[in-house]
Amino acid sequence: MAHQWRFFRSGGFDQVKLDQIEDWQQLNQLDPKLWAALSCPVKGLEFDARTLSYLDTDNDGRVRIDEVKAAVTWALSALQTPQVLLSGHELPLSAINQSTVEGQKLLASAKRILQNLGKTESSALTVADTADMSQIFPATQLNGDGIITAELAGNPAVKQLINTLITLEIVSVDRSGAPGISQEQLALFVADGQSFTDWQKAGNGISTLLGDHTDEAFQLVSALDAKITDYFTRCQLAAYDVNATAPLNGATEDYAALSRQLLSQTTLETNYLPLAQISAKGTLPLTSGIHPHWAKVLERLAELAAAVWSSKNEINAKDWQQLKNVLQPYADWKAAQPATKASTLEPEVLAACLDEATLQDAYALMAEDLAQQAEAESVLDVDKLVRFQLYLRDLLRNFVSFENFYSLDKPAIFQNGRLYLDGRSCDLCLNVNDAGKHAKLAGLSGIYLLYIDCVRSATGEKKSIVASMTAGDAGNLMVGRNGVFYDMAGQDWDATVTQIVANPISIREAFFTPYQRIGRMVSDQIQKFAAAKDKDIEAKSAAGVGDAAKMADKSAKPATPAPFDVAKFAGIFAAIGLAIGAIGTALAAVVTGFLGLVWWQMPLVLVGIVFFISGPSMLLAWFKLRARNLAPLLDANGWAINSNAKLSIKFGTQLTALPILPKGSKRNLTDPYEAKNNSGLWLILVVVVVVGWVLSRQGFVADFINGVVAGFNAS
Repeated sequence: MAHQWRFFRSGGFDQVKLDQIEDWQQLNQLDPKLWAALSCPVKGLEFDARTLSYLDTDNDGRVRIDEVKAAVTWALSALQTPQVLLSGHELPLSAINQSTVEGQKLLASAKRILQNLGKTESSALTVADTADMSQIFPATQLNGDGIITAELAGNPAVKQLINTLITLEIVSVDRSGAPGISQEQLALFVADGQSFTDWQKAGNGISTLLGDHTDEAFQLVSALDAKITDYFTRCQLAAYDVNATAPLNGATEDYAALSRQLLSQTTLETNYLPLAQISAKGTLPLTSGIHPHWAKVLERLAELAAAVWSSKNEINAKDWQQLKNVLQPYADWKAAQPATKASTLEPEVLAACLDEATLQDAYALMAEDLAQQAEAESVLDVDKLVRFQLYLRDLLRNFVSFENFYSLDKPAIFQNGRLYLDGRSCDLCLNVNDAGKHAKLAGLSGIYLLYIDCVRSATGEKKSIVASMTAGDAGNLMVGRNGVFYDMAGQDWDATVTQIVANPISIREAFFTPYQRIGRMVSDQIQKFAAAKDKDIEAKSAAGVGDAAKMADKSAKPATPAPFDVAKFAGIFAAIGLAIGAIGTALAAVVTGFLGLVWWQMPLVLVGIVFFISGPSMLLAWFKLRARNLAPLLDANGWAINSNAKLSIKFGTQLTALPILPKGSKRNLTDPYEAKNNSGLWLILVVVVVVGWVLSRQGFVADFINGVVAGFNAS
């Protein structure tokens, strides 16, 4: 009989329930098209990192459907009472399947862990028991990873070898957490060390006329070669043209600049000055007339090269080349020196590290360690099983379905904290690596997004998040606003808004949007009008000052005032009256029509007017809010979402909480510092005046007065 799956509807799509162990046992048969996600990253999630590393079997940084299925299958096969996978908390040793060889190894390894922890009487394991690998795998015990530590080595020579390689930063981390070396690292070091040793032996066969002073002479030649080559080249130019001699020597300005400094042979490094005086003769003195900075170096080289230069007091270009030719074999040998870390060791230390007996002992110790691999892997499998028993259920509720997210029982693994900003709290916050790239895709979600930089002042830590505003309005949200972010560990971060992706937030916001736009438009027009009038008054004032200055001039004749144009003045008043009359007529028609309605029709008309103004904005916002989708937000973070995980209007109010006064609170609505606003009274007065004027135009006032008078006369 086929397994009967159970689904629940949330987020606009059907999600599978996995609260029975039979559902887990049939998970391989569930169509991948019904999974909420196809893959997720192993970084940036609020989930146990070691569990994610066990799930990511191919180490590609992602967890996929097949890896989740394999993890569930393995966990079920390792347990004889698989129901413990639904309970969490701790793994009873009695739940391990002892009917298989693998299960027996798991049980033995679990008991070994408890023994190493000094908890031999315990009958269950928890994540806390396996959290510290240094207690499960002490550095003094073999642990099957092939890495040997100094604590593990009993032979002093092997211990020195390990410590030497660690000093050279040739190091791996043992399962115990201690530094050590692997077989590959040791083999590479031995090859490099042997190569360096062979190179050293090759140098012993190189002999020159300089004997034991060959290396020192080579170093001096290397230091002087560029300067001496420059000198002989300048001399060749002087021999080519005598007019070049003076410019090629130091200029007067150069020495004038030096005269303002405190000079010494060690600080006088002026490369723009020649090594000695330039002349067409082309010889370099070795004992006098040398640039002070190079004098001692060249003098020492002359002593070392006496056998080559026959104790000359000066040399030419051929003599210099002759010395370089003598040193060429040594130079070639130096150029062939292997660039390895082994070359930095003292000869006796390197020889001790390359000792054959020491190396054999080290390789033997590595082989012993690797022989424990199966048992050690079984210990790691115990840690994996303990973590799967605690965390695998939550992973399924955030991968196969989004039950955690939509049930609100606990945060989803992609939610990383709570943001407090602008009088509200936001629970849909995600880690972000690159806000610019993230916003390009996440903006398609239709959610109002705030990209925020978070800093912990105490430690200087920094990170970026994106927060989804799903309730309230955007009135005071802007780039640069500050808030406080609390991560899942309860640590507080200073939060600053750096970027906003604007989308509708709520129907209430959409209702007031048209009026806010009209208010802004009127305000802008009034400000523009006031600014224009202010500018006009300023211009007229300036013109008036100029006219006054002209009038002060006695020679100036007074201007003849323009005659008063009665016809023009009357036309202006006629036009104003016509405009007022048209406006009054229109208002009279509206008010008359409104007053002519039955009383119950009047509120319907007012509602219709409001709906006419706010309706289109609210309808557009309603469509957009219904289309809000979590998928682009997660896809931008590296997920592969397999459905349209929608955020309804009602659910959005659960993700973003607005301030609510506690029950039983008392409120005093009188604000003594609030600015007095009489606009309501003025509005009522205007309405009364307009209504009275319309009623008088229609004759209602006259009829009312005549009726009152008639009644008075009758009485």
